[in-house]
Amino acid sequence: MNKKKQVFDIFVYALMFILVFGFLIYAGRFNAFGKFVGSMEFKTFDIRQNLILSNKKSNKNIVIIAVDDPSYEYITEKFGTWPVPRSFWAKLINGLEVAKPKFIAFDLLFTKRLGALDEGDLQLIDAVKNNQNVYLSMNFDNYPYQIRIAPNLPDRLKINVENGDIIKNSPFLHFTNCRKAMDELLDVTSNFGFINVTRDDDGIIRYIAPMFYYKGAYYPNLTTAIALNYLGIDAKSIYVKNNTLILDSNYKIPLNPDGRATINWYGKEGTFEHISLWQVDDAINRNDTKFLKEKFENKIIYIGTTVTALADIKSTPVSFMYPGVETHATFLNNILDNSFIIHSSFKSDIIIAAILCFLIGFCILKLESVPYSVLCSLAIVVIYLIITVFAMEYFNVWLGIILPLFSSTLIFIAAYITKYLLKSKDYEHTYKLAVTDGLTEMYNHRYFQEQMIMNVGNVARYGGNFSLILIDIDFFKKFNDKHGHQSGDAVLRQVAQTIKRNVRTSDIACRYGGEEMSIILTNTKKEDAVTTAKKVWNAVREKKFELADGSWANVTISVGVATMPDNGKNPQELIEFADKCLYKAKQNGRDQVVSEI
Repeated sequence: MNKKKQVFDIFVYALMFILVFGFLIYAGRFNAFGKFVGSMEFKTFDIRQNLILSNKKSNKNIVIIAVDDPSYEYITEKFGTWPVPRSFWAKLINGLEVAKPKFIAFDLLFTKRLGALDEGDLQLIDAVKNNQNVYLSMNFDNYPYQIRIAPNLPDRLKINVENGDIIKNSPFLHFTNCRKAMDELLDVTSNFGFINVTRDDDGIIRYIAPMFYYKGAYYPNLTTAIALNYLGIDAKSIYVKNNTLILDSNYKIPLNPDGRATINWYGKEGTFEHISLWQVDDAINRNDTKFLKEKFENKIIYIGTTVTALADIKSTPVSFMYPGVETHATFLNNILDNSFIIHSSFKSDIIIAAILCFLIGFCILKLESVPYSVLCSLAIVVIYLIITVFAMEYFNVWLGIILPLFSSTLIFIAAYITKYLLKSKDYEHTYKLAVTDGLTEMYNHRYFQEQMIMNVGNVARYGGNFSLILIDIDFFKKFNDKHGHQSGDAVLRQVAQTIKRNVRTSDIACRYGGEEMSIILTNTKKEDAVTTAKKVWNAVREKKFELADGSWANVTISVGVATMPDNGKNPQELIEFADKCLYKAKQNGRDQVVSEI
């Protein structure tokens, strides 16, 4: 197998592993590991969101009236408890209307109370009835019917969503129960939306639902309802195409496979202008029209709590203390800016991982210097990380990091293993060429001498025996003169192969020189060496050898055997004794094995 083929195979195997491993994670086969990878990917999203915050600007037409700490103290001082009488909110609505705001949206629930309506309820109903720019909230849940019977909602609150199965089938958006607002409020306005938010496993909000599914119908998020009105979009024209909620040709909300949208955050808490509720109430009491118009004219107003005591503080990628009301304001800002985050597909992550793997593997295999190849690999990873930040900042694209980085790490390790395996094979190949006879493919004389020295040393140090067999093809010069040197070379090769087939794998068969060959038998006594010598002698004697012209011929060999320490204590003595045995075999008529002088 050549080097290019080995490199190609390594990359094919690595990419197959990435694809299979990625698919298994995607398919949920490794649930625990898949969750770990997902949670780590979330962390990379959070880091990137924080890195690009400074370049984002929130919409100045969105303001928040906040029930903050001073306002909470102001309210409890004034009313003694929370929640406040609904007459307070009625007065707030009427007071804000003086400033002519675009919309007033309550991130608060006005649910039915026990008993008859009080004066405050009636005032709130009148304020909402008389001001059709007020939006109210409800939320869905999955409470059992034994606790609360799932109420029916007015048909006019429904939104027609074509091809909305992605919403209908989502476990995050399909609900079985609802905390309904007061029927009297439902009778006087259709300006309702739902304020459910969902957290990821680590408790952080990264996604929001533009639509919900309840009792066979679609219902809008509070902010979606406001955006449709603000942008003048006919709610009957909404549809889903290619995992995108199309509001109209200009405004689209990209959806994840679970029907939720990924929020693009604008900053820490306080991104939007916050005005304390107590200040607004004080301005209304003082009839400070100038203050009210300056702050709220033509603005979209969200009213909600930011005080920790009222338990509407969320954890988001940019802050662990993020007001829930600001989450809805951020959602509206995303709609108006068309700035939702688009998560790259799993297929894209696989392609990116494959490209990174190729580049890193190519660097490692091409660059000889280890520091340079490591720096090159790190540079590729760092450049990709920078690209992911710029992609999110300028294109609102969430490129995957964990799978590409995990794959890059695997290919980094695999490429280095491959590189050093190839080097090792090159070294082995070079060494083999250096110690192998080219004609017979037996070890050469140099290797023979190395092994003789090593075996003599081992026996001298640890005791035991080792034996040497010298072999000479009989009348080889005459054979060459008769049949030609090409046939002689053919016979040499075939005799060498016959010798190697008839010795142990631990025995070392060498070409000693010319037509002479040798066998070193480690840990072998004289009688065992003689047995091996006779086995080889007989195998050569009985075999017919093919010559260069296609004819066949027989040859015989003469064999001499020596053993340490019986016949010598160093390589020279052993070789001399074996050579004398070989000479004796020739003197006695050749074609025989001799082990004693």
